[in-house]
Amino acid sequence: MEEGTKSKKTIFVGGIGDDVDEAVLLEHFATFGVVIEVQLPAAPSNPSHPNDTKHRGFAFVTFSSPADAQDAIDNMDLNELNGRVVRVNLARPMKGPTQAPGNRAIWESEEWLQKNVKPLSQSGGMCWSTLPSHECIN
Repeated sequence: MEEGTKSKKTIFVGGIGDDVDEAVLLEHFATFGVVIEVQLPAAPSNPSHPNDTKHRGFAFVTFSSPADAQDAIDNMDLNELNGRVVRVNLARPMKGPTQAPGNRAIWESEEWLQKNVKPLSQSGGMCWSTLPSHECIN
């Protein structure tokens, strides 16, 4: 499936309460068409309460057709879901580069360095020196 096609079938549902889970979302949004997938991103876990599993207050619902997704947007945006007003719109792809697995900076990846970094002699960068001749020391 092409990424552009998938994004037109996937909606963002924001502002959902803690009592909402995948089953509740499926129940409410299946009335607008065939739901392929429901994603409810988990919130970072609290070390003092490791058994508390909460979501981040938003979800993504993917329909089988763009028309079904649009029907869900038209009918559910700014309406109540379990007592809370939710925002519903087309999901948009994340901006910027995706983070490498783990908590590492992207420039720690050898692949990223080879692709994006040039040797100083080819980069046109400046050499900082305190020598009177302003020469660089290699």
